[in-house]
Amino acid sequence: MKAAKGTVFKYGDNVDTDVIIPARYLNTTDHAELAKHCMEDIDKDFTSKVKAGDIIVADKNFGCGSSREHAPIAIKASGVSCVIAKSFARIFYRNSINIGLPIIECEEAAENIKAGDVVSIDFDTGLITDETSGKTFTGQAFPPFMQKIIDSEGLINYINSKE
Repeated sequence: MKAAKGTVFKYGDNVDTDVIIPARYLNTTDHAELAKHCMEDIDKDFTSKVKAGDIIVADKNFGCGSSREHAPIAIKASGVSCVIAKSFARIFYRNSINIGLPIIECEEAAENIKAGDVVSIDFDTGLITDETSGKTFTGQAFPPFMQKIIDSEGLINYINSKE
């Protein structure tokens, strides 16, 4: 795992899994199909604007609600390289790591980074740089074992690579 760089999509508190991927699309496990509907109930333009490498920044309790793994899958499949938030719902955090979606908690970054800013992240150190404003923030770096899971594109791939 190295780094990410992209344009920011900004959201507030309590973005729940029902708006990340609405329940009406849970009848599929196709990642590309889930990506087509990612964030549509909170940001109808998200799927038409998101590009590979882009970053979501949110406030508190991102990913609250149901424990559906579809939510981080939809985010990752849409091309998002990382989610930065003040805090994450516990199950969303675990599901994100399990499917290989990097997420970083950093209250200061979430408060200061604006929609449309270009941000880069060094996953090894947790350093977040808002290239638009020139400000830097220190997020929580991933422990080595979590970096290996994310580098492997998820827990199942990581376990299978150990055999």
